[in-house]
Amino acid sequence: MLRNILLALGATLFAVGLVALLGGAFGPSLVAMVWGAVLVFGILYERYIYKAVVAKPPAGKNWVKTTERFIDDKTGKPVTVHYNTMTGERAYVSE
Repeated sequence: MLRNILLALGATLFAVGLVALLGGAFGPSLVAMVWGAVLVFGILYERYIYKAVVAKPPAGKNWVKTTERFIDDKTGKPVTVHYNTMTGERAYVSE
């Protein structure tokens, strides 16, 4: 829910900056547009980068189980991070 609120806030801020730019307020409009774009990009980037939790560890010799662990907010279960040494990809595996 917070992500959606921040996404809407960023889009609104960008739109307000665009309207201000059309109205001739160059300085304040750029500030609003930059912060709006940063918010929107940050939320979309975060949604793309963080992947879903899977039940089984990935197959392959390049995958290494790391010591990084956390509790999944959605399920309340512990999650272990696996790392691919060749590609740098990360997999989140439910325990």
